[in-house]
Amino acid sequence: MTLSVARSLARSQTYQSAADAPATLRAYKTDLENFKAWCMERKLTPMPAAPEIVGAYLADAGRGYALSTLRRRVAAIARAHRIAKEPLDTRHPAIRETLRGIARTHGEPPRRAAALTTADIKRLVAACGDDMAGTRDQAIFLICFAGALRRSELVGLDIENVTKTTEGLRLLITRSKTDKEGAGAEIGLSYGRHPATCPVAAFTRWTERAGIQSGPLFRKVDRWGVVHIGRLDPDAVRQILKKRAALAGMKGTIWEPITPHGMRAGFVTTAYKNGVPDEEIMGHTRHRSLTTMRTYVRRAKLNTDSPAGKLGL
Repeated sequence: MTLSVARSLARSQTYQSAADAPATLRAYKTDLENFKAWCMERKLTPMPAAPEIVGAYLADAGRGYALSTLRRRVAAIARAHRIAKEPLDTRHPAIRETLRGIARTHGEPPRRAAALTTADIKRLVAACGDDMAGTRDQAIFLICFAGALRRSELVGLDIENVTKTTEGLRLLITRSKTDKEGAGAEIGLSYGRHPATCPVAAFTRWTERAGIQSGPLFRKVDRWGVVHIGRLDPDAVRQILKKRAALAGMKGTIWEPITPHGMRAGFVTTAYKNGVPDEEIMGHTRHRSLTTMRTYVRRAKLNTDSPAGKLGL
């Protein structure tokens, strides 16, 4: 093998590793370790694993984990086998029928993020205060909600990805969960009706107070109000939301917890109930499936050109 071929193979491996999001890879790693530990306890070989062994593993785990978790674990085990060039038929009855049986026997209502609609966002914004962290958090909530952004997309924004226009803001989403090829997408955020809940005004307040002229848009703010250089971790958005929701007296349920994904679901819910056409919502949220988009509609508390302008902010 020549040196150039070796380098090309190494680059290929690097790109293959980048095919899945870091959070997905971390989950897969944990899932695989769990499967290997289960096999070691029973003196079984985890690699390659027969479909019957994977089915038995799923049967043991069936009572303690959500079906979505078990399906992800199958995906993690199958991925590890593909990398090792050891085929695993995930459609084998031992795997497929075991999952179906678990679903029928231990079926449970699916957990879905509580839709955070306009009234909820206003409560969160009011709970932020006017210090540096509060200014950042207001911008996080308003931009995430109006942009129907996933938290990874939100924290992935650089200030260079945001352009002010006469209509509001243009956001360049350079990479997202469903954009495996990295083609990018651009969405617009309209001015809000009220300065306190206007995503454009919140963006301006945050960037001017924090002095952000380049690099990550959303950053850590320490207890002394110092804005750090590094980008926020996606999980920080969850922690920020949890803190502000508690201050606002907002509580979710075990089946509809308050999570960052609730801002995306809330956008769809509010826009849908306010009469925004399906194709406009999908263009803004970048959903490829109408069926998937409509599953985001939860509840509503019942209007401008961009879907973001019809949220009543």
